[in-house]
Amino acid sequence: MAAAEVSALGGLGVPDPDVGGSSGSEDEARPGTAAAAAAQKREERLRKFRELHMKRNEARKLNHQEVVEEDKRLKLPANWEAKKARLEWELKVEEKKKECAARGEDYERVKLLEISAEDAERWERKKKRKNPDLGFSDYAAAQLRQYQRLTRQIKPDLEHGEALYPTSDSLLHGTHVPSKEGVDRMVADLEKQIEKREKYSRRRPYNDDADIDYINERNAKFNKKAERFYGKYTAEIKQNLERGTAV
Repeated sequence: MAAAEVSALGGLGVPDPDVGGSSGSEDEARPGTAAAAAAQKREERLRKFRELHMKRNEARKLNHQEVVEEDKRLKLPANWEAKKARLEWELKVEEKKKECAARGEDYERVKLLEISAEDAERWERKKKRKNPDLGFSDYAAAQLRQYQRLTRQIKPDLEHGEALYPTSDSLLHGTHVPSKEGVDRMVADLEKQIEKREKYSRRRPYNDDADIDYINERNAKFNKKAERFYGKYTAEIKQNLERGTAV
């Protein structure tokens, strides 16, 4: 009788109590699973957002550092990189000289042992081509050669960073005090200049067999200077004039 009643109730559309209880449990579990998945997605998005935020801050810091470095480079002279490399090379040379002096060796000989004959010949040609000694032409050229010689002797002090790498806030005018070594080096260089000038100003011996092509001493100096620079171009003309065969 009970089975027939259940069957009849089912035919009328009345749900079975057992079946209805199982469906309710599944409906209650589905919202919990969806909430957990949503929370997990939200946590993943927050993690990615934090990573992007950290990367943005890092990129901003690197960009700021690059801007500062570029501003420093723009304030430096155009050939600063070459000058810096030259100063670093000179510092290494000074350290090498100190090491050789400590071992009791001659630095020039040690340096020559490390240089091949081809490199030495190439550097010698480059040196002659860079600063050839053409003799005295005028006072401007002599002054330029003297300036280049003096600037090559300058030994910068790399320990004073602000003096070597000045910034817009550096105040260097009037604060420099020369060292005793620098003063002694300047005095020695001035003494060499005076000694060299005395040799240049000495009177040259007079040659009785030389041709007289001047009217006074000043004219003789001018003729010697002209002969030194243009003699090779006018030699043939002068010979023709002396033979009387000039056209």
